Amino acid sequence: MKTQRIFAALSLLVGVYATPLAAQQPLNFTVRTSDIKTAVSPNMWGIFFEDINLSADGGIYAELVKNRSFEFSAPLMGWSIPKEVAGNGQILIVNRQEEHPSNPRFARITVPDTRSFELVNEGFRGMGIKAGEQYNFSLNARQQAATPVKLTITLLDETGKAIGSTTVSPAGNNWQSYKASFTATATAAKAKLKITCSGPGVIDADMISLFPQHTWKERGNGLRADLVQLLADLHPGFLRFPGGCIVEGRELVNRYQWKKTVGDVNDREVIMNRWNNEFAHRATPDYFQSFGLGFFEYFQLSEDIGASPLPILNCGMACQFNSAEVVAVNELDPYIQDALDLIEFANGDVNTTWGALRAKMGHPAPFHLKMLGVGNEQWGPQYVERYTIFAKAIKEKYPDIKLINSLGPNPDGDKFTFLNDTLRKLNADILDEHYYSSPQWFLSNAARYDNYDRKGPKIFAGEYAAHSKGVGNGNNKNSWEAALSEAAFMTGLERNTDVVVMASYAPLLAHVDGWQWTPDLIWFDNLRSYGTPNYYVQKLYGNHKGTAVVSMLKDNQPVTGQDSVYASAVVDQASGELILKIVNAAATPKPVSIAIQGVKGLANGRLITLSSNDLQALNSLDQPTSISPKEQSMVFKGKSIQTEVAPWSFYVIRAEMNR
Repeated sequence: MKTQRIFAALSLLVGVYATPLAAQQPLNFTVRTSDIKTAVSPNMWGIFFEDINLSADGGIYAELVKNRSFEFSAPLMGWSIPKEVAGNGQILIVNRQEEHPSNPRFARITVPDTRSFELVNEGFRGMGIKAGEQYNFSLNARQQAATPVKLTITLLDETGKAIGSTTVSPAGNNWQSYKASFTATATAAKAKLKITCSGPGVIDADMISLFPQHTWKERGNGLRADLVQLLADLHPGFLRFPGGCIVEGRELVNRYQWKKTVGDVNDREVIMNRWNNEFAHRATPDYFQSFGLGFFEYFQLSEDIGASPLPILNCGMACQFNSAEVVAVNELDPYIQDALDLIEFANGDVNTTWGALRAKMGHPAPFHLKMLGVGNEQWGPQYVERYTIFAKAIKEKYPDIKLINSLGPNPDGDKFTFLNDTLRKLNADILDEHYYSSPQWFLSNAARYDNYDRKGPKIFAGEYAAHSKGVGNGNNKNSWEAALSEAAFMTGLERNTDVVVMASYAPLLAHVDGWQWTPDLIWFDNLRSYGTPNYYVQKLYGNHKGTAVVSMLKDNQPVTGQDSVYASAVVDQASGELILKIVNAAATPKPVSIAIQGVKGLANGRLITLSSNDLQALNSLDQPTSISPKEQSMVFKGKSIQTEVAPWSFYVIRAEMNR
C-alpha cells in the first residue's frame, strides 16, 4: 500500500489519464457542472464561540492578571502574599456597593514603615511571557496618606527570577489611571506578576492589569493574536457568540446580560462562569467572567475576520439541565427590550441611544447585524411560548432580522420532534440542530438533509463534534477518526446548502491546563496554540467553499457512503473552478473515475490532502501539524479525473474548467 500511495502522488504531478492504479475496478462518479442545485450560503462555515475551557479570560482575551478587580467570590483568589513579607503590611478589600455597584471592590494596602509589602498574581495557570515583548501595566489607584506608596512591578519566571520590571508612582487622593511599560528579558510559560508596595503609606488599587503590546491589530487591552489568526484562517462565514449554555446561566441571576459587557471596561460587572463547577472531573472554581471580551469586542472580532455576527440572547430561561428556572411570561419585557436594544446597538444610527454608545466605543459605522438567536438549547412548550412573544416583538420592529430558534440538545427524540413540528408550523426562520455523537453517527447521517423540506425553515447545524468516548466525560480526543467522520458528514451539509445555511463545530477553544469539555477545535497553552485535525477539516471547507452546489453522483445517487466514500461538489463561479471534496472512510485505497459534464475540458488544478494511517492520531503543542493539509499540483487531460483516494483520507480537488 505504501508503494501504491507514493506512485499515486507521483502520478498526480504529471497527470493520470487512463488505467487506475489499484487492481480493483474504480468507483465511477459523474459531476454535472451545469446542474446548479443551489447557491452556497455566504455564511455557510462559521465559528461557535463560548467562554468554556478558559476560552475568553485566560485565552483569547489577552489580559494576564486573574481577578484584576478583586470581584471573584473570594476577593483575593489569584493573589498571594509571600510569607517573608506578610508582616510588613496589611491588605483589606473594601466594598463600595452603593457608590460603584458594577465594580464595588478595591484593595487598600497599608505599609506602616519603610519596609515593603508584596502581592503576587498567578495569572491564568501562569502567565505566558515572551522575551523581547513589551508588556503594558496599568491600574487605578489613589493615595490615602501624606507619604505616597511607590509601586515596583516585576515579572517572575518559574524559578522566581526577575525577567522584567518597571515602577509606578501614583499621586493624589483621587482615583486615576496609571500606566507603565517594560520589556521582558526572557521567555516563561508560567510566569507571575509581583507588585512591591514601598511605604510608609496607604494606597487603594483596582483594575490591576497587564497586557502584551502585540495583540490582534495592536489594540490596547485586546485579543491574543495567534488565537485570532487561527480563527481568521478559517475564513468563517459567521461568528456565533457568546455561546452556548453560558447564555442561559445555571440560574437566571448569572445568565449572560449583554448590556453589562459594553461601555467602559471598569464598569463591566464580573460574574461567575457557569462552567466553573459544572463537571466534577474538571471543577474550576476560579473561573469567572471579567467581560473584557464583551459584545462590542465580539462584533468587532466578527468584522475583523470577515464573519457575519450572530449573537444569541437569553429568552427568559436558565439551563434546563441545571435549574430549569424560567422568568414569568408577564415579566419578559426586560428580556425582549434587551433584544431590541441589541439590534439598535449593532445597527442603529449614532443619534440613537445604543447606536451612540457604539460610536462612543469607537465604531460609529453599524455592524450590519442580520441574525439573532432566541435562546440556546431550550426545549418544551415553555420555550415555544417565550419564543413566540420574542418573535412577534422583534419582527414588528425589525422584520428583516432572521431569528435562530432552538431544537433542543439532541438531533432526534421527543424534545426534538415536538420543537421541529411546532416551529415549522410557526414558520420559524432558522432551526438550530445540535449533535454530539459517535464517529459512526456522523458517517451514517451524511444523507440526513437530502430529503428535508425545501420550503420549510432553514437549518443551522449550530453545534457538532464527533465524540468517540461518550459525551461530557472528558475522555474524548480530537482524533483523526473523529475529524474524518466530520468531513464525511459535512459533504452532506454542503450538498444541501439550500436547507443547511450555516454550520459550526463546537466548542472552539481549550486551554490545555484549564479545560472542562473535550473535544475542542483549537488547543493552546500560555504561549502556543495549534489546530486539531478537526480544525483542518473545517479550514478546508471554509477555504474551498465555492459559490454554487453542483450534482456529484454515483449510479445516479448522491455519494453518501457507498463503498465507504463520501463526496460533494461545488463550483467557484468567480474563479471558474470546480471543487470536489472526497472522503475515504475505509482502510483500503479507493480508485475513482470522475466524469465531468458541462465543460470542454479541465486545465491545471490542485490536490489538497488531509490523511493519516492511524485513526487515533492527534496533533499536539509539540507536533501541531502532524495531521495537516498537504498540497500538490494536478494536471488533467480531457473531461475526467482519475485518481486513487488513500485510506482514511480527505481530498479536496480544485480544477480549472474550460467552458
